[in-house]
Formats: sequence, C-alpha cells, structure tokens
Amino acid sequence: MLCFFLEIIEEVCGQDRAEEVTAFKLENGTHRLVALKTDHGTVGVMHPGVGAPLAAGLLEAAIVSGGRHFVACGGAGSVSPGLVLGHVVVPSAAVRDEGTSYHYLEPSREVRLDPQVVSELVAVLVDHGVPHQVGKTWTTDAPYRETSTRVRRRRDEGCVTVEMETAALAAVAQFRGVSFGQYLYAGDDVSGEAWDHRRWNTHSSRRDLFWLAVEAAARVGPGPNPGGRPDGD
Repeated sequence: MLCFFLEIIEEVCGQDRAEEVTAFKLENGTHRLVALKTDHGTVGVMHPGVGAPLAAGLLEAAIVSGGRHFVACGGAGSVSPGLVLGHVVVPSAAVRDEGTSYHYLEPSREVRLDPQVVSELVAVLVDHGVPHQVGKTWTTDAPYRETSTRVRRRRDEGCVTVEMETAALAAVAQFRGVSFGQYLYAGDDVSGEAWDHRRWNTHSSRRDLFWLAVEAAARVGPGPNPGGRPDGD
C-alpha cells in the first residue's frame, strides 16, 4: 500500500508496530517498506514520495521487492466546484500532464486505471457507507501552474481532481504487469479564481482513508497480466 500521509504511517506503523521489510535510501532520505499486520492480513506500507518521478521510481523498487498488487491513498486538489473537503474520489483515468508516464506507455492524452481494481475499491467504500465519486484526475508536474484557465480546461475534460502522481503510477503498473488502484480525497480547492487551502493536509479523513486502502489492498486479488514487461523492454 502506497500512502502519501507520512504522519499516519508514523502513527500506525512507528515504534516497532510494523516490521521493516527493506529500506530504499535516496538523497532525500530513507523510504521504508514495512509489513503491517491487520485484521485483513499483512499489508506492505510505504510512503512513495511526492511527484511522479520519485513515486514511479519507488513503485519500481517495491515491485522488484516482490509487490504485485498496489493501492495508493492520497490527497488531491478539487477541480470540481462543490466537491467538499474529505470527499473520496476513485480515479478511473488520469490526464497525463506529467513526463514520467511517457517513458512507460505510448503517448496518449490519458491513462486508464484497471476497471476491475476500480470496482474492488468502490466495493470497499460501498461496504462502509462512504460517500464517493468515480472520475478522472489530472496529474501535473507543476502545481504552481494550476492556473484558472488550465483548471477550466481540465474540468471541461471531465477531471474532478488534480494531483502529481496517479498517471505515472498507473503507467508503471501497466508496463510492469502489476495491479494498481488509488483513493484520493478532496483537499484544497482550485476550482475558483482564488486558491482555498481548506487546511486540507490535517483533515481527519486521512486516517480513515488509510484503513480503507489497507482493506482494499488486501482485497485486490490476482488478475490477468495486462501486457506488462517486468524484465524491461
């Protein structure tokens, strides 16, 4: 499970509450992959960093370490007016406004996420009565260029959120032949003329989404290999 909420990982997995499987030491610090025992079985947990290149690289490292089924959980900006803080979005596709995905898949406007995995993630939310939306997300490398004009264009394409990793993670998963799905929650609001932070990175939904992702990760089972190449080109 790839969790973008460092404080939740430390709360749940810190102080020897989870067993370290391996650690990836990079210039920006050490990213630990830990095995967390839960009511749904043992689930691997790792923070994948911020931004498409780093997240994709750490996903590659997790795959080499034996991972085959991945669920990510993170926050996203709201592109859609009225999307309330904390509302859960399950991406069905991501607009590829970053560079990393183009090293894994042929050029295209979007990358679609595996419908079977999307359905599994939605089923978990339905089981727990969690309000949610399935929709398209916009992945960008330049959060300070989320201008009002670009936001309107992405909204016209059907995007409901904006973030920095989903397209790349989905592309790596397709290329490597592993399964991947993602939960996002609506954080800051970029749908208007002025940015509204909404204190999104301290919202209580982060902890809830972590545990929903744990359950989803345990439920996502083996599926057909979608043409991935785990050994390279």
